Amino acid sequence: MLTIDDSASIRQMVSVTLSAAGYRVLEACDGADGYGKATANAVSAVITDLNMPVMSGLDFIRKYRAHPASTGVPILFLTTESSDEVKQQARAAGATGWIVKPFKQDQLLAVVRKVAG
Repeated sequence: MLTIDDSASIRQMVSVTLSAAGYRVLEACDGADGYGKATANAVSAVITDLNMPVMSGLDFIRKYRAHPASTGVPILFLTTESSDEVKQQARAAGATGWIVKPFKQDQLLAVVRKVAG
C-alpha cells in the first residue's frame, strides 16, 4: 500500500489507519517520490492526493499507468476536489476511485478493502 500526499499529517493518518488494519504502508511526499516508490516496490494499492508540488496526483497516475508495475494496482484519489470535471480527468488517467477529504477512517478502510482486498 502506498500513500502519496504533501501533507505529513494526512500521510500519517492514512498510514496509521491502514497499518492498524494489517496493511504494510509506504509513504511519499509528492507524485515524483510516489512514482519512485510505486515502481521500486510491489504495492497492492495507491492512495494519492491531487494537488501536490513537483508532480500532481493526476500526473503521477498518468506516468504510473504507463509503467508495467501498475498493472492491476487500484489507485484512489484522496482529495478536497470534488468537481465532476476533475473526476472525469482522474478516471481517464486511470484512477479507480475517489475519497473526499476530510475522510472518516472507517470510510477509507471500507474503500481500500473493496478495491485492494
